[in-house]
Amino acid sequence: MATTGAPEDAYTAEPFVPGGADLTALREAAAGCRGCPLHRNATQTVFGAGAADARVMLVGEQPGDQEDRQGRPFVGPAGKLLDRALADAGLDPAEAYVTNAVKHFKFSQAEPRKRRIHKAPTLREMSACAPWLAAELALVQPELIVVLGATAGKALLGSSFRVTQVRGTVLEQKIHGRPERLVPTVHPSSVLRADDREGAYRGLVSDLDVAARALG
Repeated sequence: MATTGAPEDAYTAEPFVPGGADLTALREAAAGCRGCPLHRNATQTVFGAGAADARVMLVGEQPGDQEDRQGRPFVGPAGKLLDRALADAGLDPAEAYVTNAVKHFKFSQAEPRKRRIHKAPTLREMSACAPWLAAELALVQPELIVVLGATAGKALLGSSFRVTQVRGTVLEQKIHGRPERLVPTVHPSSVLRADDREGAYRGLVSDLDVAARALG
């Protein structure tokens, strides 16, 4: 298997990110990213999707199994639940730009034909992939970022981020050199895993209501 030839703490996508590119060119370039080891086992890069002038950007953790197979973000069960929650909060899913902090699926697999089990990316892997997210933010320039879950929050706001402490609030912080407004909430996959799924879903919609009001 190919390697980047660099120690783990030196992994970065930076050399693969073209300057002055639009979203289409970024997506094409990301398909060849070898900035960290996650590309080795993933089927493909899963880049962001949506309009370049979207008012809201939704940032999740990483692609899941279905996203890895189809090459688009949030097309699996969690994505379908997210679309429903956005609509219930008065936000049109078709008008959002959706992406992930990490663009390759990280998983474990006991045997080749067994189910692939999601593994959370490390801070180093998130840091390696950060140039892609920075490029997306610079091009889309959303009015609001909805942070989906703890991993996305750590990628954007630092390792001390705790989604339970700030969910459903409007934060203002400089991200990749640009002042941003952010509304953190849980990742929709956590709703699917919750014992009280209806209650967890209502909590997600309530947080997204805050985002809708912040957009005006």
